[in-house]
Amino acid sequence: MIYSVVPSELGDEAFQRLVDHYRDNPNITVIQDRRHSERRATKGATGDHGEKRETRERRRRKLPGGQAV
Repeated sequence: MIYSVVPSELGDEAFQRLVDHYRDNPNITVIQDRRHSERRATKGATGDHGEKRETRERRRRKLPGGQAV
C-alpha cells in the first residue's frame, strides 16, 4: 500500500486531482493532512509535568568475578 499525503497548504484542488489521477490504482491511497500544529511542540523538551528527562546508565557493572551488580 502506498500513501500519497497532500499538505493542507495545497488545498482541496490538489487533493482531488491526485484522487482522480490514482483512481484506477488500488495500491495508492491519497490522504490530506489536516493537522493544525505539531503535537510535540506543545510539550517541548520538558515533558508533561515541566520536569526534564533524565538519562541514566542502563548497563550493569560487572564485578571482577564476572557477576553483574
